[in-house]
Amino acid sequence: MAKAIVLREHGNSNVFKLEDIEIKKPKENELLIRQTAIGVHFHDIYVRSGLYKTLELPGIPGLEAVGMIEETGPGIEDFKKGDKIAYITKDYGAYSSHRILDKNLAVKIPNFISDEMMATNFSRAITVQMLIEEVTKLNASDTILITAATGGVGRIFSQWAKSKGAVVIGAVGSKEKIITAKSYGCDHTLTYHQEDFIETVMKLTNGKGVDKIFDSVGKDTFENSLKSIKVCGHLINFGQSSGPLDPIPMSVLASKSLTISRPILFDYISDLALYQKMADSVFQAFKNNKIILPEFQPFKLKDANLAHNMLESRRGGGSVYLEP
Repeated sequence: MAKAIVLREHGNSNVFKLEDIEIKKPKENELLIRQTAIGVHFHDIYVRSGLYKTLELPGIPGLEAVGMIEETGPGIEDFKKGDKIAYITKDYGAYSSHRILDKNLAVKIPNFISDEMMATNFSRAITVQMLIEEVTKLNASDTILITAATGGVGRIFSQWAKSKGAVVIGAVGSKEKIITAKSYGCDHTLTYHQEDFIETVMKLTNGKGVDKIFDSVGKDTFENSLKSIKVCGHLINFGQSSGPLDPIPMSVLASKSLTISRPILFDYISDLALYQKMADSVFQAFKNNKIILPEFQPFKLKDANLAHNMLESRRGGGSVYLEP
Protein backbone atom coordinates (compact mmCIF):
# COMPACT_ATOMS: atom_id res chain seq x y z
CA MET A 1 0.00 0.00 0.00
CA ALA A 2 1.30 3.47 -0.86
CA LYS A 3 2.02 5.80 2.05
CA ALA A 4 2.06 9.58 2.36
CA ILE A 5 2.34 12.36 4.90
CA VAL A 6 -1.11 13.94 4.84
CA LEU A 7 -1.44 17.42 6.28
CA ARG A 8 -4.92 17.87 7.76
CA GLU A 9 -4.31 20.93 9.93
CA HIS A 10 -1.64 23.60 10.28
CA GLY A 11 0.67 23.54 13.28
CA ASN A 12 3.99 22.27 14.56
CA SER A 13 5.68 19.19 13.15
CA ASN A 14 3.52 16.86 15.25
CA VAL A 15 0.59 17.44 12.87
CA PHE A 16 2.35 15.21 10.33
CA LYS A 17 0.78 11.75 10.10
CA LEU A 18 1.74 8.89 7.80
CA GLU A 19 -1.36 7.49 6.12
CA ASP A 20 -2.27 4.89 3.51
CA ILE A 21 -3.23 6.43 0.17
CA GLU A 22 -4.76 5.02 -2.98
CA ILE A 23 -2.80 5.34 -6.21
CA LYS A 24 -4.81 5.01 -9.41
CA LYS A 25 -3.61 3.87 -12.82
CA PRO A 26 -1.81 6.56 -14.83
CA LYS A 27 -3.88 8.23 -17.54
CA GLU A 28 -2.71 9.84 -20.76
CA ASN A 29 0.40 12.00 -20.15
CA GLU A 30 0.78 10.58 -16.63
CA LEU A 31 3.50 8.51 -14.96
CA LEU A 32 3.27 6.25 -11.92
CA ILE A 33 6.36 6.96 -9.81
CA ARG A 34 7.89 4.97 -6.96
CA GLN A 35 9.78 7.66 -5.09
CA THR A 36 13.29 7.08 -3.75
CA ALA A 37 14.32 10.45 -2.28
CA ILE A 38 12.21 13.47 -1.37
CA GLY A 39 13.54 16.99 -0.86
CA VAL A 40 12.76 18.91 2.33
CA HIS A 41 12.91 22.71 2.33
CA PHE A 42 11.89 25.69 4.46
CA HIS A 43 9.00 26.24 2.05
CA ASP A 44 7.56 22.97 3.38
CA ILE A 45 7.76 24.30 6.93
CA TYR A 46 5.87 27.45 5.95
CA VAL A 47 3.19 25.29 4.30
CA ARG A 48 2.91 23.05 7.37
CA SER A 49 2.70 25.96 9.80
CA GLY A 50 0.11 27.82 7.73
CA LEU A 51 2.35 30.80 6.94
CA TYR A 52 1.89 29.79 3.30
CA LYS A 53 -1.68 28.77 2.58
CA THR A 54 -0.83 27.38 -0.85
CA LEU A 55 -1.75 23.73 -0.18
CA GLU A 56 -5.43 22.90 0.09
CA LEU A 57 -6.10 20.75 3.17
CA PRO A 58 -6.13 17.87 3.53
CA GLY A 59 -3.14 17.63 1.23
CA ILE A 60 0.28 16.08 0.74
CA PRO A 61 3.15 18.60 1.01
CA GLY A 62 6.47 18.55 -0.82
CA LEU A 63 7.72 20.22 -3.99
CA GLU A 64 10.40 17.92 -5.39
CA ALA A 65 11.56 14.33 -5.41
CA VAL A 66 13.35 11.61 -7.34
CA GLY A 67 11.90 8.25 -8.27
CA MET A 68 11.61 5.34 -10.69
CA ILE A 69 8.85 5.03 -13.24
CA GLU A 70 6.73 1.94 -12.53
CA GLU A 71 4.09 2.50 -15.21
CA THR A 72 3.35 4.96 -17.99
CA GLY A 73 0.01 6.20 -19.23
CA PRO A 74 -1.35 5.36 -22.70
CA GLY A 75 0.63 6.68 -25.65
CA ILE A 76 3.73 7.85 -23.77
CA GLU A 77 6.88 7.18 -25.78
CA ASP A 78 9.52 9.47 -24.26
CA PHE A 79 9.50 7.68 -20.87
CA LYS A 80 9.48 3.98 -20.01
CA LYS A 81 9.29 1.72 -16.97
CA GLY A 82 12.57 1.82 -15.02
CA ASP A 83 13.59 5.35 -15.99
CA LYS A 84 14.96 7.40 -13.10
CA ILE A 85 13.43 10.87 -13.01
CA ALA A 86 13.41 14.04 -10.94
CA TYR A 87 10.68 16.66 -10.79
CA ILE A 88 9.71 19.99 -9.29
CA THR A 89 6.05 20.93 -8.92
CA LYS A 90 4.12 23.84 -7.45
CA ASP A 91 1.15 21.49 -6.95
CA TYR A 92 2.82 19.61 -4.06
CA GLY A 93 2.39 15.90 -3.33
CA ALA A 94 6.05 14.87 -2.95
CA TYR A 95 5.85 13.53 0.64
CA SER A 96 4.69 10.09 -0.52
CA SER A 97 6.06 6.68 -1.40
CA HIS A 98 4.29 6.63 -4.79
CA ARG A 99 2.47 9.20 -6.86
CA ILE A 100 0.91 9.97 -10.23
CA LEU A 101 2.90 12.67 -12.01
CA ASP A 102 2.31 14.75 -15.14
CA LYS A 103 5.06 13.64 -17.51
CA ASN A 104 5.82 17.26 -18.42
CA LEU A 105 7.18 17.77 -14.90
CA ALA A 106 9.68 14.92 -15.16
CA VAL A 107 13.28 14.98 -16.38
CA LYS A 108 15.45 11.89 -16.75
CA ILE A 109 18.50 11.80 -14.49
CA PRO A 110 21.91 10.63 -15.75
CA ASN A 111 23.38 7.64 -13.93
CA PHE A 112 26.31 9.68 -12.60
CA ILE A 113 24.00 11.77 -10.37
CA SER A 114 22.69 10.26 -7.14
CA ASP A 115 19.07 10.32 -6.04
CA GLU A 116 19.86 12.22 -2.84
CA MET A 117 21.85 14.89 -4.71
CA MET A 118 18.92 15.60 -7.01
CA ALA A 119 16.21 15.41 -4.34
CA THR A 120 17.98 17.93 -2.12
CA ASN A 121 19.44 20.34 -4.65
CA PHE A 122 17.72 20.13 -8.04
CA SER A 123 15.35 23.05 -7.50
CA ARG A 124 18.16 25.10 -5.95
CA ALA A 125 20.62 24.40 -8.74
CA ILE A 126 18.12 24.96 -11.54
CA THR A 127 17.18 28.27 -9.88
CA VAL A 128 20.83 29.29 -10.05
CA GLN A 129 21.01 28.21 -13.70
CA MET A 130 17.94 30.32 -14.43
CA LEU A 131 19.48 33.36 -12.75
CA ILE A 132 22.91 33.26 -14.39
CA GLU A 133 22.09 31.87 -17.82
CA GLU A 134 18.46 32.72 -18.61
CA VAL A 135 17.50 35.87 -16.67
CA THR A 136 20.93 37.39 -17.27
CA LYS A 137 24.20 36.19 -18.73
CA LEU A 138 26.87 36.08 -16.06
CA ASN A 139 30.25 37.05 -17.48
CA ALA A 140 33.78 36.44 -16.26
CA SER A 141 34.23 40.22 -16.17
CA ASP A 142 31.30 40.73 -13.75
CA THR A 143 31.54 41.67 -10.11
CA ILE A 144 28.33 40.52 -8.43
CA LEU A 145 26.64 40.69 -5.05
CA ILE A 146 24.61 37.72 -3.80
CA THR A 147 22.53 37.91 -0.62
CA ALA A 148 21.95 34.89 1.66
CA ALA A 149 25.27 33.57 0.39
CA THR A 150 25.30 30.61 2.79
CA GLY A 151 21.70 29.54 2.13
CA GLY A 152 20.60 26.61 0.01
CA VAL A 153 20.61 28.59 -3.24
CA GLY A 154 23.36 30.98 -2.20
CA ARG A 155 26.06 28.39 -1.64
CA ILE A 156 25.42 26.82 -5.05
CA PHE A 157 25.23 30.24 -6.67
CA SER A 158 28.54 31.41 -5.18
CA GLN A 159 30.40 28.34 -6.40
CA TRP A 160 28.86 28.34 -9.87
CA ALA A 161 29.49 32.07 -10.36
CA LYS A 162 33.09 31.68 -9.20
CA SER A 163 33.62 28.83 -11.67
CA LYS A 164 32.62 31.26 -14.44
CA GLY A 165 35.30 33.72 -13.35
CA ALA A 166 33.10 36.35 -11.71
CA VAL A 167 34.17 38.24 -8.60
CA VAL A 168 31.64 37.25 -5.93
CA ILE A 169 30.69 39.47 -2.99
CA GLY A 170 28.52 37.54 -0.56
CA ALA A 171 26.15 39.16 1.95
CA VAL A 172 25.14 37.20 5.05
CA GLY A 173 23.06 37.73 8.15
CA SER A 174 25.77 37.35 10.81
CA LYS A 175 29.54 37.46 11.33
CA GLU A 176 29.48 33.74 12.14
CA LYS A 177 28.55 32.99 8.51
CA ILE A 178 31.43 34.88 6.93
CA ILE A 179 33.88 31.96 6.98
CA THR A 180 31.22 29.61 5.61
CA ALA A 181 30.46 32.00 2.75
CA LYS A 182 34.12 32.18 1.79
CA SER A 183 34.35 28.38 1.81
CA TYR A 184 31.66 28.33 -0.88
CA GLY A 185 33.55 30.65 -3.22
CA CYS A 186 32.85 34.22 -2.10
CA ASP A 187 35.83 36.49 -2.69
CA HIS A 188 34.53 39.03 -0.18
CA THR A 189 31.82 38.77 2.47
CA LEU A 190 29.77 41.42 4.24
CA THR A 191 26.98 41.33 6.80
CA TYR A 192 23.68 42.97 5.86
CA HIS A 193 23.67 45.55 8.62
CA GLN A 194 27.32 46.58 8.92
CA GLU A 195 27.55 50.36 8.93
CA ASP A 196 30.06 50.62 6.11
CA PHE A 197 28.25 48.22 3.75
CA ILE A 198 27.93 50.68 0.85
CA GLU A 199 31.40 52.14 1.37
CA THR A 200 32.96 48.67 1.37
CA VAL A 201 31.18 47.62 -1.84
CA MET A 202 32.28 50.82 -3.54
CA LYS A 203 35.86 50.33 -2.39
CA LEU A 204 35.85 46.75 -3.75
CA THR A 205 34.53 47.98 -7.12
CA ASN A 206 36.76 51.06 -7.48
CA GLY A 207 33.81 53.34 -6.85
CA LYS A 208 31.62 51.97 -9.64
CA GLY A 209 29.31 49.54 -7.83
CA VAL A 210 28.62 45.93 -8.72
CA ASP A 211 27.46 44.84 -12.18
CA LYS A 212 24.67 42.54 -11.02
CA ILE A 213 22.92 41.87 -7.72
CA PHE A 214 21.04 38.66 -6.91
CA ASP A 215 18.83 39.36 -3.91
CA SER A 216 16.63 36.72 -2.27
CA VAL A 217 16.21 38.49 1.08
CA GLY A 218 14.05 41.38 -0.06
CA LYS A 219 12.90 44.06 2.37
CA ASP A 220 15.94 44.12 4.66
CA THR A 221 18.55 44.28 1.90
CA PHE A 222 16.90 46.04 -1.03
CA GLU A 223 17.89 49.61 -0.14
CA ASN A 224 21.56 48.65 0.17
CA SER A 225 21.27 46.68 -3.06
CA LEU A 226 20.04 49.76 -4.95
CA LYS A 227 22.87 51.85 -3.53
CA SER A 228 25.51 49.18 -4.30
CA ILE A 229 24.78 48.67 -7.99
CA LYS A 230 26.51 50.49 -10.82
CA VAL A 231 24.93 52.73 -13.45
CA CYS A 232 23.11 50.53 -16.01
CA GLY A 233 23.33 47.60 -13.58
CA HIS A 234 20.88 44.71 -13.28
CA LEU A 235 19.19 43.81 -9.98
CA ILE A 236 17.52 40.41 -9.85
CA ASN A 237 15.14 39.86 -6.92
CA PHE A 238 14.21 36.19 -6.58
CA GLY A 239 12.93 35.96 -3.02
CA GLN A 240 11.68 37.93 -0.03
CA SER A 241 12.67 36.00 3.08
CA SER A 242 12.66 39.21 5.15
CA GLY A 243 9.35 40.43 3.78
CA PRO A 244 7.84 41.83 0.56
CA LEU A 245 9.26 44.88 -1.14
CA ASP A 246 7.48 48.22 -1.20
CA PRO A 247 6.48 49.56 -4.64
CA ILE A 248 9.44 51.05 -6.53
CA PRO A 249 8.93 54.35 -8.38
CA MET A 250 10.22 54.35 -11.95
CA SER A 251 12.27 57.42 -11.04
CA VAL A 252 14.41 55.24 -8.77
CA LEU A 253 15.33 53.05 -11.72
CA ALA A 254 15.82 56.06 -13.95
CA SER A 255 18.33 57.57 -11.51
CA LYS A 256 20.87 54.93 -12.61
CA SER A 257 19.22 53.48 -15.73
CA LEU A 258 18.73 50.25 -13.77
CA THR A 259 17.06 47.01 -14.82
CA ILE A 260 15.13 44.99 -12.23
CA SER A 261 13.88 41.42 -12.77
CA ARG A 262 11.58 39.28 -10.62
CA PRO A 263 11.83 35.77 -12.12
CA ILE A 264 9.71 32.80 -11.03
CA LEU A 265 11.21 29.35 -11.70
CA PHE A 266 7.91 27.68 -12.61
CA ASP A 267 7.37 30.14 -15.45
CA TYR A 268 10.71 29.22 -16.98
CA ILE A 269 10.34 25.46 -16.67
CA SER A 270 6.82 25.53 -18.14
CA ASP A 271 8.58 25.65 -21.52
CA LEU A 272 9.57 21.99 -21.94
CA ALA A 273 12.50 22.61 -24.28
CA LEU A 274 13.90 25.28 -21.96
CA TYR A 275 13.29 23.05 -18.92
CA GLN A 276 15.37 20.27 -20.46
CA LYS A 277 18.12 22.69 -21.46
CA MET A 278 18.25 24.10 -17.91
CA ALA A 279 18.28 20.60 -16.40
CA ASP A 280 21.10 19.50 -18.71
CA SER A 281 23.14 22.52 -17.61
CA VAL A 282 22.62 21.53 -13.96
CA PHE A 283 23.63 17.93 -14.68
CA GLN A 284 26.83 19.14 -16.31
CA ALA A 285 27.63 21.42 -13.38
CA PHE A 286 27.29 18.48 -10.98
CA LYS A 287 29.35 16.22 -13.28
CA ASN A 288 32.18 18.75 -13.51
CA ASN A 289 32.30 19.08 -9.71
CA LYS A 290 31.56 22.79 -9.91
CA ILE A 291 29.31 22.45 -6.87
CA ILE A 292 30.29 21.11 -3.45
CA LEU A 293 27.30 20.25 -1.28
CA PRO A 294 26.80 19.73 2.46
CA GLU A 295 26.59 16.19 3.78
CA PHE A 296 23.30 14.49 2.94
CA GLN A 297 20.96 13.95 5.91
CA PRO A 298 18.32 11.25 5.39
CA PHE A 299 15.14 10.70 7.41
CA LYS A 300 12.45 8.09 6.94
CA LEU A 301 9.22 9.39 5.43
CA LYS A 302 7.40 8.52 8.64
CA ASP A 303 9.86 10.79 10.47
CA ALA A 304 9.20 13.88 8.36
CA ASN A 305 8.50 15.74 11.59
CA LEU A 306 12.09 15.13 12.74
CA ALA A 307 13.43 16.51 9.46
CA HIS A 308 11.37 19.65 9.98
CA ASN A 309 12.58 19.95 13.57
CA MET A 310 16.18 19.85 12.38
CA LEU A 311 15.61 22.58 9.81
CA GLU A 312 13.78 24.80 12.26
CA SER A 313 16.45 24.37 14.93
CA ARG A 314 19.19 25.51 12.50
CA ARG A 315 21.29 22.55 13.70
CA GLY A 316 21.75 21.30 10.18
CA GLY A 317 19.57 20.90 7.17
CA GLY A 318 21.95 21.62 4.33
CA SER A 319 20.80 18.63 2.31
CA VAL A 320 17.89 17.00 4.14
CA TYR A 321 15.76 14.41 2.36
CA LEU A 322 13.14 11.75 3.13
CA GLU A 323 13.37 8.06 2.27
CA PRO A 324 9.99 6.37 1.62
